[in-house]
Amino acid sequence: MKAAHYITIAVAVTLIALLYWGGNTIPPAKKPGADKQQANAGQMAQGPNTMKPASFDSLNTASIARLPKTAADTVKTIENELAAIRDSSRMAVVFYKLSGVWGRNKFPAIANFYSGRAAKLEKSGKKLTFAGQIFLELMQNEQNASVQLWEAQEAVSCLELSGSIDPTNEETKLALATAYIEGTKEPMRGVQILRDITAQKPDDVPANMLLGRMSIQSGQFDKAVKRFETVLNKEPENKEALYFAAQAYEGAGDKKKAIELLEKCKVVVNDPQFSKDVDAKINTLK
Repeated sequence: MKAAHYITIAVAVTLIALLYWGGNTIPPAKKPGADKQQANAGQMAQGPNTMKPASFDSLNTASIARLPKTAADTVKTIENELAAIRDSSRMAVVFYKLSGVWGRNKFPAIANFYSGRAAKLEKSGKKLTFAGQIFLELMQNEQNASVQLWEAQEAVSCLELSGSIDPTNEETKLALATAYIEGTKEPMRGVQILRDITAQKPDDVPANMLLGRMSIQSGQFDKAVKRFETVLNKEPENKEALYFAAQAYEGAGDKKKAIELLEKCKVVVNDPQFSKDVDAKINTLK
C-alpha cells in the first residue's frame, strides 16, 4: 500500500494530481484530499498540546453501543469465550473471530485491532505489517484527533514487532517511518529510519520521495530538489517526483525549472483536465 504526502502547491492542482496517480511510493494507499487530514494528524501528535490517545476500551464500548443487537450479542459471546481461555496459543483464533464480526459490521479500526492481536500471538511479520499499514491508513483518514493518536500507536506497535521479526523488510520500515512522522511526537525517529535506508541505498525511490516531501514541508527546498532529482535520475517519468520536484524548484526560486518539470508532468500524465489545472499553475509562475 502506498501514499502521497505533504503537498503545498495550489490545492486544486494538488488534489487532481493525487487523483490521477494516487501516490505510488509510500505505504499505505489513501484517498485524494486526505493530505489535509494527514497534516492535521502530524501536527496533532507533534504539537505542544496535551492531547492523549483514545483507549481501546473506550472505543470498544462506544462501538458496541452502535452494533445491531445480534452482532453485539455475538461479540459478547466471543469475548466470554476469550476470557475463559488460559492458553494464549489458542487466543489467536478467537481474536480472528472477533475481527470478523467487527469487520462485517464496518468497524475497521476495532476489526484491525483484533487482527493485530492475533498476528502478534502468531509472530507473523507479514500479518503484522499488514495490520500496521491498515492502522496507518485509518489514521490518515480519521477526523477525531485522539483516535488518530491511538491508531498511530497501534500502527507503531505492529510495525515495530514486524521489523524485529524481519529487519530487512523495507515495506515495514517505510510504513513505520510514516507512522512516526505523521502520528507521533517522535517524528525524528521516522526520519532516522529513512536516512538509514538511503545510507544503504542512496537512490531508494520511496525513502527519497518521503524525505523530499518532508524537506518541502519544512521549507528546505534545496534538500528537496536533491531528493527528487535522485528519484528522477532513476525514474525520469515518475509523475509524482516530477510534480514535487517542480514544487521544490519553485520554493528554491527556480521558476523556469519548475515550469519545465510541470510541462513534462503534463505529458506523462496525459489528461486534459490535469493539463488545464497545471497550465493555470504555470501561469502564476510566469
